[in-house]
Amino acid sequence: MILIVSRFLIPKGYRGMTLFPFVILRDASDSKNAMLVNHEKIHLMQQIELLILPFYIFYVFGYLVNLIKYRDKNKAYRNIVFEREAYANETDLEYLKTRPLFGFFKYVKMK
Repeated sequence: MILIVSRFLIPKGYRGMTLFPFVILRDASDSKNAMLVNHEKIHLMQQIELLILPFYIFYVFGYLVNLIKYRDKNKAYRNIVFEREAYANETDLEYLKTRPLFGFFKYVKMK
């Protein structure tokens, strides 16, 4: 993981973003936020599992489908399967040690 701090690379309203192998944070103080860093590390693992490029394709596709479904940008973002896994486990700092391969599948809704 290569940590970069830049408020110019992060969209407004967000604190961090992961673009393998980089974790980009808006504020330097967030590098000490274990929960936020863990959230982004979960995304790194997801990206590695899907060989990076497919992760971004599925991420954008999931967002667009959710945007049509929910008609709300924030709800669409929060319901991307990758975000659901990361938010559900960001407080568990040991999660990546026990996370099963392709652990995000557990968070796929079949509705």
